[in-house]
Amino acid sequence: MIVVAAVAFVRDGRVLTVRKRGTTRFMLVGGKLDPGESAYDAAVRETREEVGLDVGAPGALEPLGVYLAPAANEPGRELHSTVFTAPLPAEPHAAAEIAELRWMSLDGDGHLDLAPMLEHHVLPALRARHQVR
Repeated sequence: MIVVAAVAFVRDGRVLTVRKRGTTRFMLVGGKLDPGESAYDAAVRETREEVGLDVGAPGALEPLGVYLAPAANEPGRELHSTVFTAPLPAEPHAAAEIAELRWMSLDGDGHLDLAPMLEHHVLPALRARHQVR
C-alpha cells in the first residue's frame, strides 16, 4: 500500500493536473508521505516542491476525501490517498519531477490519460461539489 496526499486546485470549472517525468498519466499535485509526516503536511510540502505554490496557511487545505485505487505508475500496487482542495494562491509552474501541467475540465477531457484515483474517485467528488454533470 502506497500512502500519499494530493491537492485538487479548481478554477473556472477546471482542475489542475500534472504529469511526472517518464510517465504518461495525469494526476493531482501530490506524493508520498515522508516517515512521521501527516497527510496535511505532505500535501503542503508536495505542492511547494511540484508546482511552487504555498498552501501552508492555516485552513488553506480543505479535506475532499480518502480514496483507494490502483497506483498509476507502480503496477500491482494500491494507493491510499488523502485528497484536499485549496484555492489557487498564485500561478503554478512545473518544478521537481513534474514534466507538464494541464488544466482539465471537470466534465471530462478524453484526450488525457488519467490516473485511476483522479478518474474514478476525485473527479466524481469534485463534480458533485461543484455541481457539474
